Amino acid sequence: MWRLIIDEGNAYWNMAMDEAMLILKEQGIIPNTLRLYVFNPSAVTIGYFQRIDDAVDLDFARVNGIDITRRISGGGSVYHDVGGEVTYSVIAYINDISLNIMESYRMICNGIVNAINEFGLKAEFVPINDVVVNGKKISGSAQARRKKALLQHGTLMYNTNLHTLSKALKAPKEKLTSHGVTSVFERVTTLSRELRRGVSKDEVIKALIKGFSEALGVEFRPGQYVSEELKLANELVGKYRSSEWVFQR
Repeated sequence: MWRLIIDEGNAYWNMAMDEAMLILKEQGIIPNTLRLYVFNPSAVTIGYFQRIDDAVDLDFARVNGIDITRRISGGGSVYHDVGGEVTYSVIAYINDISLNIMESYRMICNGIVNAINEFGLKAEFVPINDVVVNGKKISGSAQARRKKALLQHGTLMYNTNLHTLSKALKAPKEKLTSHGVTSVFERVTTLSRELRRGVSKDEVIKALIKGFSEALGVEFRPGQYVSEELKLANELVGKYRSSEWVFQR
């Protein structure tokens, strides 16, 4: 039985909690957990190794009140739309998922694939860490590992404002070209765009819970953060707000 947590917070809290949970899982203090959460207000997270000037339009983000922070995981920049995207985190012992990094991505991302299939769409996992619908990216994920534990977190865009996404993120031209497209609108999509109808957050959360249960072969029990998680996350929030962390590259 895994723990399920549904949460909402700003970018600094969300990334602080993800790191806190990874640390505490490594120490054996918390159970394997699926965390589903929303960024409020909307935000951009960038991968640990990215140069911020290459990843984000800082002026656009500032004018539009979009928070920015850096993740402990790799991968590219992500726009988290408060009204159109749910983020997931899987925090577990590596041995309960897979020692093989590619296999662990496939296994966990199948939770997203299953969730999208619940809407009658055909989703596909594309290694290393994307899920696509009709050839367009609808979800991306990234991992951070310790000796015994892993954190994989990622997105499911159900109604993300793609115009805002295209303005906030700097998509390298070579990356778009490699996918045979010239704009973000040709490269990414959302559930509502594909279904041509409105999609609610509650629908998405329900589908994600079922999807991850099937992908991981586990049942979820709704739970709460333990005191150690809250204490450590509150200690880490300052790191994710700091210029030293966000602008280190």
